[in-house]
Parts: sequence; structure tokens; C-alpha cells
Amino acid sequence: MSTRLTAALLLSLVVSCQGGINASPPKPADFHADRAFEHAKKLVAFGPRPSGSDAIAKTQAYIEDELKSYGLNVSEDAFTATTPKGQIAMKNIIGHVEGSKPGIVIVSGHYDTKLQPGFLGANDGASSAATVLELARVFAKSKPEYSLWFVFFDGEEAVEDWSAMNGEDNTYGSRHMAAKMKADGTLNRVKALVLVDMIGDKQLNIKREGESTPWMVELFWNTAKASGYEKAFVKQEQFISDDHLPFRDAGVPVLDLIDFDYGPQHSYWHTNDDTLDKISGESMKTVGDVIILTMPELFKRFNNPSAQAKKPDVQ
Repeated sequence: MSTRLTAALLLSLVVSCQGGINASPPKPADFHADRAFEHAKKLVAFGPRPSGSDAIAKTQAYIEDELKSYGLNVSEDAFTATTPKGQIAMKNIIGHVEGSKPGIVIVSGHYDTKLQPGFLGANDGASSAATVLELARVFAKSKPEYSLWFVFFDGEEAVEDWSAMNGEDNTYGSRHMAAKMKADGTLNRVKALVLVDMIGDKQLNIKREGESTPWMVELFWNTAKASGYEKAFVKQEQFISDDHLPFRDAGVPVLDLIDFDYGPQHSYWHTNDDTLDKISGESMKTVGDVIILTMPELFKRFNNPSAQAKKPDVQ
């Protein structure tokens, strides 16, 4: 057998074992701002997308079709939620990228919109789902060290009021999924959850979220600084109730990446001014790039559990 033939066979074996040349770790250049914006545009075109609506059913079909087109296995976490307006069918959607180790990292966002006539939710709903979709495409052909679950939560928004039902008229999908995973033992495999929400704002200004796990905040902010995204990841702190909390309360390290300052004096949030002209694919790419760049560091952290116990060095 010639040396050239031997080398060719070895290369073939490597490609076969790694799932192809595309199995190399994703790079920021792989995340396309225009693709993310196009996802948001298509979601907004369905109209208002509150849980249980015809429009959210179209949204669900779109998300699942996209994930399958990337070659991901897709599963559903369907349930019926008890809300102030009665029983409403909801569905979390999960795209799976299998890793070589048994742990799981969840990358997530919600795709429903507030129940409000005319509310299109370009930023609050569409931008998070669009970013998670583009990240799923980017990671689809990789061979990550740990499994990646791209999770689209239903029912983040309150059906009536956030404080109704003893404060439980919100985060229906994440609360259901965390409880289900705890009951079936899957939660023990979850190493971390990264949540994105309202990250399409053209004037991107992500503050450190105070309910998130401190070492997760440190890790992502250090990556943002090192990669030139420091302007979008600012030093101020805020505390937000969001889909990360059910997992945090169950013992999972979590991070919420959210720009809650939307519009002058926060004037676009939960209003019908939350439209496509207010958001940017470049803002979604900024967040996507930081997630891509931090993922290898996150995996290293899992391989050295003692590092998670270190006191955060937040700068």
C-alpha cells in the first residue's frame, strides 16, 4: 500500500469519525446576521404569537422545520398549562446536537409573544428565537464535547399579569421543562443553561443579570471583552425574572443575556412599537458570537469542576 493511499485512508477515517470536515468547532464568522434577521422577519410575519394561537402553531412548525433542515433531531415537550384564562396548550421545542460526553448544555430563548392585540414582538420573542435558530445551524455539524440542546420555550409571557396566580402567570414552558427533567432524572445531566431574551435591540446594551450564576457571568463577560464586544456587554447589574430561574432554582448554573433597556426610557417594551425596524441582525450576531466563543471555555470549566467554586473576578 502506498504512503499516499495510507494517508488518504487515514483522512477518510478521521472525517468519518468526526462527521465530516465541517465537524471543526464553530467560529464567529459562521453566525450570519442576515440569516438571524430573516428568521425574525418570518416570525413577525406570522403576526401576534401568544401561546395557544393559530400564529404560534405556524411558528412552531417553522422552528421545527428549520431545525430538521439542519440535520438535528427534534423533540417536543408538549403540555397543557393552567392559566388565568383557562387551560392553554403549550409546547417547548428542542433541537439536539449530541456530544461525546454525557453532560448537556442548554441554549435557549422563548418564542411566544405577549397576549396583546397588534403586538408583533420583533425583539421580545422573535429575536431570541431567531438567534437560537442560527446558533443551532452553526453548531449542527460540529462534534461538541458535551451535548447541546437548543430549546425554544413557550409561555414565557404572562397570559394576564406577571404577578397573577401567586406570581406564576409566567415562564410556563421553562417551569414545566425543569420540573419534567427533574422528575425523569435528565436534569442531573444539565451542566449549564444559557438564555437569550430581547437581544435584537439596535442599541445593544446587555447588563450583568444578578439572578444568574456569578461564574457564568464572569466567563461570558470576559469573553466579550477579549473579543471586542465589551461595548455591548456593560458593567452595570440588573435583576430580571425570566426563563432561567426554574433551572437555577433546581441547581443548574444559568446565565440570562438580556437587554431590558429597549427604546427611549424603555418605551418599546411590550408595546406595539416593538417592530422589525427597531432590531438588528448585527445585535443578534454579537450575542451569537460571544456564545460561540465562550462554549469551549465553558466545556473546559466542566472538565475542571473545582474552577466553578472560585470566587468570581468580575471586572
